[in-house]
Amino acid sequence: MGWIMTDEFRVLSPTAILGYGFPESSFRKGMERNPHLIAVDAGSTDPGPYYLGAGKAFTNRAFVKRDLRYMLREGVKNNIPVVVGTAGGSGASVHLEWCRQIVLEIAAEEKLSFKMGVIPADVSKETVKKALGEGRITPLACVPELTESLVDETTYLVAQIGPEPIIQALKAGCNVVLAGRCYDPACFAALPIMLGYDEGLALHMGKILECAAIAATPGSGADCALGILKKDSFILEALSPKRKFTCESAAAHTLYEKSDPYHLPGPGGAINLENCSFTDIGDGRVEVTGSRFEPTPRYLIKLEGARSIGYRSISIAGTRDPIMIGSIDQILAEVKAHIKEMSPEDDRSEQLFFHVYGKNGVMGQLEPLATTSSHELCIVIEALCPSQDEADTLCSVARSTLLHYGYAGRISTAGNLAFPFSPSDIKMGNVYEFSVYHLMDPAGEELFKPIIEDI
Repeated sequence: MGWIMTDEFRVLSPTAILGYGFPESSFRKGMERNPHLIAVDAGSTDPGPYYLGAGKAFTNRAFVKRDLRYMLREGVKNNIPVVVGTAGGSGASVHLEWCRQIVLEIAAEEKLSFKMGVIPADVSKETVKKALGEGRITPLACVPELTESLVDETTYLVAQIGPEPIIQALKAGCNVVLAGRCYDPACFAALPIMLGYDEGLALHMGKILECAAIAATPGSGADCALGILKKDSFILEALSPKRKFTCESAAAHTLYEKSDPYHLPGPGGAINLENCSFTDIGDGRVEVTGSRFEPTPRYLIKLEGARSIGYRSISIAGTRDPIMIGSIDQILAEVKAHIKEMSPEDDRSEQLFFHVYGKNGVMGQLEPLATTSSHELCIVIEALCPSQDEADTLCSVARSTLLHYGYAGRISTAGNLAFPFSPSDIKMGNVYEFSVYHLMDPAGEELFKPIIEDI
């Protein structure tokens, strides 16, 4: 496409996640700045393992199509590359194809022609088991050791691709690139890295642009942001008059999802921020300097996989009885013991969970406040069992037992709980957990080869 390195490289990030939407006015303002790249992160592990395990998108198809229509129409018309990372939300083959079909629909409706690179991020179970046997897999924090049986039980297995496969697709002349599971900054950083811009600055800018205007103030996941990459710095700019970047907002988003404030790991290395600085340059813009990329001795990629662990049913209820609220922990323990006593031969009490919002529903056992002053509590009853019928039964028994449980000091006999919905019990279906959340050394094996097609 004849790209060359210039004094600055402008990246338009339309939205925090493809399908979250953005104001047309912000997008138009971004296009007026003549961006060299339109890029968007389309996924995350934030919604949990279900969407990877079940092979479903967590964003609405109609809004994904709406966002993509703007991006493709303007990108193709103006010969601006459009790059999508973690297509379909989780980036497995099924999610990638879901997003590809939307692109094909838009191309047909808008009569667009372009070359597209599709980059699968799936890793075969055989590849992972081979790496496991050769000692090339290490667990991330707070995950169990990986076993071959866990790999076999995994439904979809992906790895975070770095900028390299995207660069390969762009060098092949692709104007549109759909990547599977992707290191978040990669879709923003690949093209400028290819052109010779500093890798550390490009990745750091991509780290902030991945969530678009969330990194501005007031933040919004449904608004655009512009990144301007220079030789020794990059500039962040909001595209709505309602928002601006500040040193605090840019620095805060740099730390987003990271446990180490100075080293942000990714495929093949880490962004070193020990000498990074943020400067307010006026008009709601922030300039960032000092970011640098440091390769690791081995090129490691992050694996993600999910497996089914059963079925879930829930019931949501509220209580305003101060006597019940004051003894809620004891009452819930007694209810579990009562259920166990009713069916000792088929004890499922360990598959029953109570989430008490207004007390420790968010933090659980990590909640530092031992007592609550709440005048009301929300109790979510959760049953997790091998089958949906078993989960339904356990949830029903727990709900009726708690509803009429005669705790010490109770005055009313009408019932302990208020239910906002009828029916009160909700079938949640299949439940997944992350079975693979590890680092793998691919040992030089090429895993993510772009598939090139003319649309």
